[in-house]
Amino acid sequence: MRLCRIALASALTMICIDGAAAEGVSAEVSRVHEDAIVLDTHLDTPANFRRPGWSIADNHAHEGDLSQVDLPRMKAGGLDGGFWVIYTAQGARDEAGKRAARDHGLDRLVSIHEMLAANAGEMELALTADDAERIAKAGKRVSFISMENAAPLASDPSLLTAYHRLGLRMLGITHVRNNDFGDSSTDPAGAEWNGLSPAGKALVQEANRLGIVLDASHASDAVFDQLLALSQAPIVLSHTSADALYDHPRNIDDGRLRQLAVKGGVIHVNAYGGYLIDIPKIPERETAMGALSEKYGPESELAVDRVPAYLAERRAIEAHYPARRATFDDYMAHVLHILKVAGVDHVGIGADWDGGGGVAGLEDVSALPKITEALLAAGYTEQDVRKIWSGNLLRVIREAQAIASSEG
Repeated sequence: MRLCRIALASALTMICIDGAAAEGVSAEVSRVHEDAIVLDTHLDTPANFRRPGWSIADNHAHEGDLSQVDLPRMKAGGLDGGFWVIYTAQGARDEAGKRAARDHGLDRLVSIHEMLAANAGEMELALTADDAERIAKAGKRVSFISMENAAPLASDPSLLTAYHRLGLRMLGITHVRNNDFGDSSTDPAGAEWNGLSPAGKALVQEANRLGIVLDASHASDAVFDQLLALSQAPIVLSHTSADALYDHPRNIDDGRLRQLAVKGGVIHVNAYGGYLIDIPKIPERETAMGALSEKYGPESELAVDRVPAYLAERRAIEAHYPARRATFDDYMAHVLHILKVAGVDHVGIGADWDGGGGVAGLEDVSALPKITEALLAAGYTEQDVRKIWSGNLLRVIREAQAIASSEG
């Protein structure tokens, strides 16, 4: 949040945020961005924490979209922090699969705590909204923890209490497939529970009791409706875009946006290109990418020293089979539409960094001041910008925790 300004010869300004540089916005935009607490609700960066040779303290800009968040680029883009995600892919739902999900979730939680311990001078775990404000004021990165896909809890839902004690403050019900707690918006098999399962409804009650914010991103419309009806606290969509601009099951329609606002919730707008515009699939490209993945293994396990060779081969495939790509303007169209429908008190940013997010012109977190610039250009005030970047989110966290406290 601290920055110096060095005017260039042209109208372009270079902004130095905590000693790193971000280009392309004016001094006034920089001031507004600096004065806000800038938080993103969906940082999938923990997927990189186990990669051999990878450290969040290093600048990984050369890795492209393999790595979009690290400390140098957080500083360059004025990103004060957000939610580090415990993501678990939905696997088999037999006992062995549930145990595997349980172990994976706990390991990812441990990896987040290890990362925070290794960078204690730069980052700090946040448990409350007051923590976030205090940590940001001290010049450290605010580190909340969330879970995407409740599969790690399927073998034993009471583990939610342990996760809460270890910092979990946001819980997403599903990912791209149905699970034991509810229906996904994108499962090819369709609805299994017609919303939340009995275990899912019990999970909502437990999250409310603990003060954990419920997240409806990836969930079906029926799950969204039931979360809105059952949760005593406002809910969020941590990384979701507008169905009115691109009709996709993963996006949300205007009617539900209005219902979310009525209940005090917040939608954080996703920058995943495949949910912003129609990107036709190219079978030959997908086949080549599949072969590349088989050769190098999962990106989340790719050693830093193997990245140059991997990227060279991947970029050759991309050049040979070029695909349409979403742009910053496409992203802002979703942001501005959602602001118009839901209202400025119910919108935030959750760009899905390191989980597929990022568009042409908004490649990584170092470019975040461009969002502030676009919001101001669209007529939103400095106060509005502060709400969008964190004020609305922190309000929901406070409300969820106040409800938990009132229940004893």
